[in-house]
Amino acid sequence: MTERKPAGMTYESWLDKQIREATERGEFDDLPGAGKPLPDAGQRYDENWWLNDYLRREGVTGDGVLPPSLLLRRDVERLPDAVRAMNSEQQVREHVSELNARIIEWLRMPHGPQVNVRPVKADEVVARWRARRQPAARPERPADAERTPAESATPRWRAPFRRRR
Repeated sequence: MTERKPAGMTYESWLDKQIREATERGEFDDLPGAGKPLPDAGQRYDENWWLNDYLRREGVTGDGVLPPSLLLRRDVERLPDAVRAMNSEQQVREHVSELNARIIEWLRMPHGPQVNVRPVKADEVVARWRARRQPAARPERPADAERTPAESATPRWRAPFRRRR
């Protein structure tokens, strides 16, 4: 343990004296990393550096620190990408039913931030999954392409208010 600061000395001069004496004794020689640059020199300061470092060291994602409502919202948004790799309609329906069970469980006893999350309609997800798997079955041109140029220039919500000529 170090000695106490004498009463008549300022902190700065007392610390400078301690450092000078330790340098003269050679206590700062052969320290690990001597002569090497600081690891994060020149990087932008991140206030959550300790959390990012911990997650990187442990090899985990940040999902463990997210509240369940945000995890559910993220899973609903990523659902099209998740079912795209599935090979059967049964797998898609099972995945959607598992997600819906988690959503219903959260809706019964919500905790964490209130996020608008509703159960997903399995039939709509399966229909989109089928449409992506069968690109030849899609129509080549949309129904809007059959309109005349004057009709397509009018916004859909204004159509009832258009003047008849």
